[in-house]
Amino acid sequence: MSLAITEEQEALRETTRRFLAAASPLTRVREIMETETAFDGELWRRMSTELGAAGLAVPEEHGGAGLGFQEASYLAEETGRALAPSALLATVGLAVPALRAGTGDAAAALLRRIADGSAVVSVAWLAPGALWDSTAEAARARDGESGWTVSGGFSPVLDGAAASVLLVLAEGRDGPTLFAVETEAPGVRVRALPALDQTRGLARVDLADAPATPVSAPGRGRDVLTLALSHAEVLLASEMVGGAQACLDMSVAYAKVREQFGRPIGSFQAIKHKCAEVLVELEGARAMTRYAAWCAEAAPHELGEAAAIAKATAADAYFRAAAENLQIHGGIGVTWEHDAHLYFKRAKASLMLFGDVGAYRRRIADLIGI
Repeated sequence: MSLAITEEQEALRETTRRFLAAASPLTRVREIMETETAFDGELWRRMSTELGAAGLAVPEEHGGAGLGFQEASYLAEETGRALAPSALLATVGLAVPALRAGTGDAAAALLRRIADGSAVVSVAWLAPGALWDSTAEAARARDGESGWTVSGGFSPVLDGAAASVLLVLAEGRDGPTLFAVETEAPGVRVRALPALDQTRGLARVDLADAPATPVSAPGRGRDVLTLALSHAEVLLASEMVGGAQACLDMSVAYAKVREQFGRPIGSFQAIKHKCAEVLVELEGARAMTRYAAWCAEAAPHELGEAAAIAKATAADAYFRAAAENLQIHGGIGVTWEHDAHLYFKRAKASLMLFGDVGAYRRRIADLIGI
């Protein structure tokens, strides 16, 4: 396994880019933004069947492609570039690693449903109003005569309103355990939430004695969740690298055609330096993100630290690229009709997702013993 991109991985990235340009242009993204779920079900179905996106990191014995997280990260880079409203982060970033680390027939069956595209799966663990890095338990599980049930509330839940199955962290008799809950089951209420980034769906989930099936070892749910979050951080960082690249490309293209004082604004030193500084920061984030994706398969003992660094550096790079893109475009960049503000909102929301940069820097300091 190598850090260098292979011919097959480059082909996957190029194929994904062409596919999204045709299937999910920004005009289509704007249409999906107006829906309650902010999720393009038809796009995800096609990504699963035509690109194999849902099953990329699912083992072959469960019907997946049996590839690695590096391939998933390259695909995420392209979905971030296109702002594609898909379930990649929730299902491939969170649910698949959680189920791969889980136990039992229920986890294996869900992996098969993900791989064949028949299930959109997300993960719920945060109590409403809690911070992203909160460890407070949001729900409790009870083992009755008819099986397990879960009661409690979660918010926010990534793509919760689009999910057919939720993996929920609940306190059971042996400690925190991960359970699978079908969203169409009795006792499940899902409500879409308004969000700054209208291209990514968030929801609140309330459970009242909802039927549940354990998918992790008893008491090991938080360990499984921690591992899943590290994988999701890598895919989020990859998304942000793709988004930052799109902002830089947009800035350079505009700087070449917009004229002031009889010359393109790209010829002015101030604009040149803005673009150059964005590129330097972006390439650092890209390198760190690809290393973290490599760690997911080749050096899992380093994944926690690498994923945290990747998320922090990619968040900084994306926010700067999106902010400079607005500056270079001037007034037109903040109009609703222009796409620059869509990337700025995604950059700001992604910076806060799973915890802000400050939280990640505190975590990195803890990991290195400071």
